[in-house]
Amino acid sequence: MKSFEAELTEGARLYGNTHIAWFRQPEHFQGVTPGQFVMAYASESWGETWDPLLGRALSVHRVRDGVDGPEFALLYDVIGRGTDWLSRRHQGDRVRMVGPLGRGFEPRDRVQHMLLVGGGIGSAPLVWLSDILVAQGREVTLLLGGRSAAQIFPRELLRPEVELVVTTEDGSLGETGRLTAPFGRLLSWCDQAFACGPDAMFEALYRVQVDTGLNKPVQGLLEARMACGLGICYSCAVFPRKGGVRLVCHDGPMFDLRELYG
Repeated sequence: MKSFEAELTEGARLYGNTHIAWFRQPEHFQGVTPGQFVMAYASESWGETWDPLLGRALSVHRVRDGVDGPEFALLYDVIGRGTDWLSRRHQGDRVRMVGPLGRGFEPRDRVQHMLLVGGGIGSAPLVWLSDILVAQGREVTLLLGGRSAAQIFPRELLRPEVELVVTTEDGSLGETGRLTAPFGRLLSWCDQAFACGPDAMFEALYRVQVDTGLNKPVQGLLEARMACGLGICYSCAVFPRKGGVRLVCHDGPMFDLRELYG
């Protein structure tokens, strides 16, 4: 973990209200893994103060070889002042960040069928995970759900080996409904599942696990509002049903769903 300034190399609206920002990758990012995140301080400096003050926790979305070296990307929805500020940055602008932070996904060795489940902007870390799993020769199915087609990551930006299954609540793309139905169908096929999205989605996926009786490992990448991202402020505390307290930023953001809801 390290504080640094990241130089923007490219930024654009990718689809719907979702934007992508590519940054030069610092040397200490060499060991970053899918599911880890940065605290991005999307704010203006006014003398000795910053506005907005708090950082935004954003998953590392993808990596690539840029013209002048490695780069990493953030994928985000514009939903407030911080993300609006970030969407208006230009090539060469710098953004304060801390990271990489947290515990990312942990694919098991010697398993082949991998199911990735993303709700809305939860697709952000799953795309990079799919890149890695496909490069390892594994079979990958990516299940994406959203309110409408405007929330679905574009098929043409995925590796061709990835099988894409889409659900939208308004029926504008793919199956009509929520992603719990195809998740239930695909659970028996997969060896391991990985998910990212809102808390309600995780609870629904766990109920499907229980109802089907399939005790497959499902790693969920929790989304949470964070003030520090370092385990100091406790603003991202979650409370497993078996008791205790866990911090999304420090103990996660990756948790086995059975650990939270079992």
